[in-house]
Amino acid sequence: MSGGGRLTVCALIATVAAACSLLPLVGEVGWIVQAALLLAVVAGVGAAARRVPVARPLTVASQVAVGLVLLTVLFAREQAVAGVLPSPEVFRRFGSLLEAGVQDVGQYAQPAPATDGIRLMLIGGVLLIGLAVDVLAVTFRSAAPAGLPLLALYSVAAGLSGGGGANWLWFLVAAAGYLVLLLAEGRDRLNQWGRVFGGPAPRPGGPAAFGTPDGSAPAPLRTGRRIGALALGIALVVPGVLPSLDGGLLGPSGTGEGSGGTISAVNPLVSLKENLTQPEDREVLRYRTNAPDLSGMYLRLVSLDQFDGTSWRTSVRGVEDIPGRLPTPVGLGPATGTTEITTNLSAAGSYEQKWLPMPYPATDVEIEGRWRYEPVGRMVVGDDGQTTGGIQYSVSSLLVQPTPQQLAAAPAAPGALQREYTRVPESLPRDVKATALQVTADAKNDYERAVRLQDWFASQGGFRYDTRVESGTGVTAISRFLKDKEGFCVHFSFAMAAMARTLNIPARVAVGFMPGTPSAGGTVSVSIKDAHAWPEVYFEGVGWTRFEPTPSRGSIPDYAMPEAPAADDPGAEEPEPRPSAVPSSQPSPQDSCAPQVVGPEGCAGQTPQGAEPTDGSGAALGPVLLAVAGGAALIALPLSPMLWRRRVRARRLRGGEPLAVWAEVVDSAWDLGVPPDESLTPRRTAERLVREGRLEGAAAGAAHRIADAVEEALYARAPRPAEGLAAQAEAVRAGLAAAVGRGARVRALLVPRSAVRVAWAVSRRRAAFTARCAGLLRLPSRQRG
Repeated sequence: MSGGGRLTVCALIATVAAACSLLPLVGEVGWIVQAALLLAVVAGVGAAARRVPVARPLTVASQVAVGLVLLTVLFAREQAVAGVLPSPEVFRRFGSLLEAGVQDVGQYAQPAPATDGIRLMLIGGVLLIGLAVDVLAVTFRSAAPAGLPLLALYSVAAGLSGGGGANWLWFLVAAAGYLVLLLAEGRDRLNQWGRVFGGPAPRPGGPAAFGTPDGSAPAPLRTGRRIGALALGIALVVPGVLPSLDGGLLGPSGTGEGSGGTISAVNPLVSLKENLTQPEDREVLRYRTNAPDLSGMYLRLVSLDQFDGTSWRTSVRGVEDIPGRLPTPVGLGPATGTTEITTNLSAAGSYEQKWLPMPYPATDVEIEGRWRYEPVGRMVVGDDGQTTGGIQYSVSSLLVQPTPQQLAAAPAAPGALQREYTRVPESLPRDVKATALQVTADAKNDYERAVRLQDWFASQGGFRYDTRVESGTGVTAISRFLKDKEGFCVHFSFAMAAMARTLNIPARVAVGFMPGTPSAGGTVSVSIKDAHAWPEVYFEGVGWTRFEPTPSRGSIPDYAMPEAPAADDPGAEEPEPRPSAVPSSQPSPQDSCAPQVVGPEGCAGQTPQGAEPTDGSGAALGPVLLAVAGGAALIALPLSPMLWRRRVRARRLRGGEPLAVWAEVVDSAWDLGVPPDESLTPRRTAERLVREGRLEGAAAGAAHRIADAVEEALYARAPRPAEGLAAQAEAVRAGLAAAVGRGARVRALLVPRSAVRVAWAVSRRRAAFTARCAGLLRLPSRQRG
């Protein structure tokens, strides 16, 4: 392979190795395969252009054009001309995907699902970094500065992941890729120089290819090492100095008071389960209301209405200025009884949230600051960095009071709404719908079906409320949750909403706070442990209606408690008592699902799908062993030169043969800065080692004695047996080490120069194999002649 081809391949390897540090941020790995394939095509185009050859700017331009076409085919084929060529619509498509990707990145906790927007950001970013590395290292033949874009890629991944032990493995992978690129560039540059002037002719691939006759590195290699050391040093420091980035993948965090740390991030879909399980509770909101009953005073932040089988999330919709009077809620008819109430709220200064907590449905909002209104979800969201920290506001809202008879007689929802809010992915396991059909077998209408589902989760199905369980991952999460029957609010609300959709009942999930605890003076205190998630079911004539499937949490509304008993679940455990409809005077149980907690993986970064607890047996043995083996391999890779050198040294000294011991002395000197010179006799080599290695006393005498034994073994008719050569070799090595600094000794231990003999051996064997193959191919032609 030519030097340019080798550099192209090494640049590709270095980019993919650095991109591996992004893998923990996303739940799927297919994107990196696509990125590697696209990058290989772009690198191949550059290699072909350089062989023509064409001007460097034209080479880069051709790579950019091909990369743009590849991204168009992958993400915007329908908008492209002939499905390939970019058009203005393609760039608009890229813009909308990037905008959606930014929102997805802020919305999801790690690992996030690979949505189209996130995939475009990942693949496009890796392609851009790879192009920069290829241009610097191959087109302009300067591999050392190519470490800067690689450093940027790794630093972004390390900063977003918030640190952790696993980051060291990805650092080793990225560092190994960069070092491979540096070595390839050094070999290519020195091969172009040819013979090193002022010394003996170097053997092919021999020591002169890795240093000058005095043992020092050529200036370009020294520069590359310095830049590489700086880049790798920064990569080590960056993850430690970057702040921990909560709030999805990119959301900033707010700092709380006391020992609790972070209360919330800007996005309500962030995993903060540690705040719910801390022993100390903390107030986040306080309000005063004229509502006659506090049991229905749920403070809603956001609704999650998109379900793709692995996550529940809020739709990306347009926002507008808050109108003077909010429009009538969708689906609410005049026949349904309503009462308008007013609530004055104030948020703690440490509670920084971009979604405004409000009773649902709000009809009027009086608030100062940069706030916008999202009409479909009836949500108020901060704009341009506006958060709830320390604000005071007033909300008018409706107490909707439907009767069971009204809900039971509700007509079908409008077609568009019905289609949007009953979508379930084809990958959803069949047992989810089968269980829903079994639980609601005797129900006569959608209202009874919703109540049966609620009561099955809350009391009849033998479910247990427990925040210590861990959610599973993937589309089978709900199935495992329905089997194990343990979880907390996210598990119950996500599962009920998904099962309702399988029954063609419009459903979504709301995130917010339970009513809180009354305190002196007529105010109500809401703590972080009052955070909660619950399903909302749509009924025409009433609108979106709250249900409460979580056992021992919140309150079941009056309209959801019909006189007829719910159908029993076959094999159900003993039912638990139904929670009271009156707010408790005691603090809420701490293990609720916070609004910040609900993410694509449920509470604490768990699977959105309803969140299934993991199997009690733990992780499968195969993946664990594979991960351990991979980690061991990554750790052993940088140490392999040292391990090989120790093994060779032990084998050479074990037998005490003069030639083997002499080879060890020469390599020990090479590792410590005295390169070998094969043109010298053993005696002249010993004199050179004593002179350049600054050997004195016993070490100098040992070098001469070993050289005499080697000459006798080579030239004497009957060489005398030599004893103690291994000890003398150790004395020479100790003398050489004492004459150099600590840095040289560490380098000789970890990165011994003599380890290059492995590459020489491989090169010789490859040349011999090639020669044998060529001889075999020529043999038939000779026979025919």
